[in-house]
Amino acid sequence: MADRPEGYGLTAEVKAKMASKYDIELEQQVRNWMEAVVKRSIKADCTSDMVLGPEEFQEVLKDGVYLCELINAISPGSVKKINSSKMPFKQMENIGNFLTACENYGMKKTDLFQTTDLYDNTNISLVVNTIFALARKCHTNNFQGPLIGPKESTKATREFTDEQLRAGEYIVPMQNAGAQGAGNANDFGSRRQIMPNKP
Repeated sequence: MADRPEGYGLTAEVKAKMASKYDIELEQQVRNWMEAVVKRSIKADCTSDMVLGPEEFQEVLKDGVYLCELINAISPGSVKKINSSKMPFKQMENIGNFLTACENYGMKKTDLFQTTDLYDNTNISLVVNTIFALARKCHTNNFQGPLIGPKESTKATREFTDEQLRAGEYIVPMQNAGAQGAGNANDFGSRRQIMPNKP
């Protein structure tokens, strides 16, 4: 793990802010979904109603093996080789392979965490959000297993004829329709008249 100062100053504030963003209920939902897809518990001595919390959740996913098994269960053959070694660079390679497989599955790069977010426990809430985004992507890709979360929205393209586009050029926007007073376009450059109230 990287050597980072903690406990005071900006570092402590950032860590406290990230900890406040962590959603235990979302972790539970994501964890139960992962276990249903992989068909085994994320941790040997853990029941589905037990709360792991950010530190323990990070610890069980840190080696990347479970994540690789997850993406292989969703899209078989996505990760060719899963490293079981306890060497840090092999574990980080597993995490990287998972992220690459997620991108190949159709996830946006902006929905993915970075390897250090999980391995160094710098932003575990982003890891949970990535797994939830993967579950949403399963809706789109017609995954035939358990699903959670809403289906991703799809692009809604609209086609207009040339006639419709030309008709739109002559419509006056409502923000200018009937404008009067100081905001009127004809008043630019003229002085504002101030008149005393007459009894």
